[in-house]
Amino acid sequence: MPQGDEPNVRESVPFFHVTDLPASLAFYVDGLGFRITDKWEPEGRMRWCRLQHGGAGIMLQEFWRDGSHEPRPAGKLGLGVSVCFLCADALTIYRDARARGLDADEPFVGNGLWVTSFADPDGYRLDFESATDAPEDTKLGEWEARGRT
Repeated sequence: MPQGDEPNVRESVPFFHVTDLPASLAFYVDGLGFRITDKWEPEGRMRWCRLQHGGAGIMLQEFWRDGSHEPRPAGKLGLGVSVCFLCADALTIYRDARARGLDADEPFVGNGLWVTSFADPDGYRLDFESATDAPEDTKLGEWEARGRT
């Protein structure tokens, strides 16, 4: 039970059900630089994990083909889902992920923020954002062409 002014709700952690956990781990860990901080491996196979990148966490769980968990729903996963990660420097996330072989939309300025977006293997959209004084709708290529970084 919370004491005094201590908040009861402390964190929000997106929980994505995925179709292929190894493919998702390649994307999140090898591509975006998340690290596995907790996992559940019944019968020696990872079925669930928690990932962390700085102060942000996510959880992944593979749909079970049998057992007590839900089967994969019909339709496209991730449709309409977007998670925003507020960063000190979203462009570093973009550059590091590209260097690791991930495809990403070109960063642009929206609402006073650099925004770089990725779609995971199941279509969940991830936006990494950081404050900037660059003009609205500026694209990274244009910004760099002006000699900015």
